[in-house]
Amino acid sequence: MSTETGSEDLDALSTSELRERAFAKAEHDRDLAFFWDLVKHLGASESLAADDGSAGGLGESISGAIELVGELLGRHDGSMEPMLRARYLEYLREGK
Repeated sequence: MSTETGSEDLDALSTSELRERAFAKAEHDRDLAFFWDLVKHLGASESLAADDGSAGGLGESISGAIELVGELLGRHDGSMEPMLRARYLEYLREGK
């Protein structure tokens, strides 16, 4: 799956498609920081943080991070969609 999409094309995608592309990019790049950022935005970081404030509770594997964030996303009521959409767009546009 390619994340090489023009800025205008990204704006036309659904939030679900943006999520899929952002997750694929983060998985490919092994970017746990992206998933930790989502956990913080979803308000679950306090329960997952290690004593040193790191993402220790997130796990060390990308697949574990994807599973956890997917579970957290399933719990939100949709009110966070604009913030999540903006975060996915920002992430997909990084490094271009």
